[in-house]
Amino acid sequence: MDMKPVLRLKNIVKRFGEFVALHGIDLDIEDGEFLTIVGPSGSGKTTLIRLLVGMDNPTEGEIWLRDKRIDTVPANARPTCMVFQSLALFPHRSVGENIEFPLKIRGVSKTKRKQRALELLELLRLPEHYYSKRINQCSGGERQRVALARALAFDPEILFFDEPLSALDYRLRKTLEKELKDLHERTGKTFVYITHSLEEAMVMSDRIAIMRSGRLEQVTDAEGIYARPVSRFVAEFMGEVNLFDIEGTAQGSVRSKGVEVHVNGANGDNGVDLAPGETATLMVRPEFVRFLKSTETNDFVVKGLLRAEYALGSRMQYLVEAADGSHLTVEKLREDRYTGAIGDEVVLGWDIDHTHFIRGD
Repeated sequence: MDMKPVLRLKNIVKRFGEFVALHGIDLDIEDGEFLTIVGPSGSGKTTLIRLLVGMDNPTEGEIWLRDKRIDTVPANARPTCMVFQSLALFPHRSVGENIEFPLKIRGVSKTKRKQRALELLELLRLPEHYYSKRINQCSGGERQRVALARALAFDPEILFFDEPLSALDYRLRKTLEKELKDLHERTGKTFVYITHSLEEAMVMSDRIAIMRSGRLEQVTDAEGIYARPVSRFVAEFMGEVNLFDIEGTAQGSVRSKGVEVHVNGANGDNGVDLAPGETATLMVRPEFVRFLKSTETNDFVVKGLLRAEYALGSRMQYLVEAADGSHLTVEKLREDRYTGAIGDEVVLGWDIDHTHFIRGD
């Protein structure tokens, strides 16, 4: 599908006094995509979404909705809607009254309001009789669906979400993640979602934007974020990862403290492309590291002691202390678990095809 930007941010800067919360953000949000903005506390993601929905204005820069500049347009005059973490529902009113509220403000007739509310109940997979049910009689998951129905009531072009699932228990959150992704596909709307949970982003998003200190660190699909992070920050933000500092040598190979490098040659086909003295970070995910037998070798090898074993449901995780005192994480399916004991001397290895080299910080 040939998508065009529905929302375009051009050099967005936001200052609060001398503090700069956003540093020159440039971002195109495609029509109909599910974009999730992820970052730790203080990264600027909440400030950014407040600008996008019109709750605040940028200090510098422009925000365009299709061919119209909207950065000075108030929130109630934009064809967008926000679903808050608190949901902001009226607890003593009925489900129907909550869904119809934005339509009532716009002067839509009672008959058409109810018709639209019933259509949205069906879309959100809530029974028709919920129309008369009080919000304070609904479960957390049901309230979440009502909030979504209300957001969709006046047919916005873009829906913004500010960590709407963070207050829910794990099981319900996982269910609603899938339902949100399904709802996005069924409505074809543009979803822009804010969260601190990269796991949520990985499940739902077409693209993920990682924020750091008021800047966009990387914007790409989930596979790119996971397998090809542009910096140590993104790699570590993804969760468990093994990172090593490496340096190119005059012989055309690489060296690293604690890691034996067995890749033949230097540059080109083997993927190691470091000039003499050039430094980078070698990254390998825990699932690609394996325990080597005495007769085996790999492109990269680390020797160490097995310090701990953790059961993670269908997977097993191992902590290995290398000779230089650093630690590596290994993950295996339960059926492929290591059969030795804690304290064993082990040799770990991985292929260069499963290695990513990071030249950023």
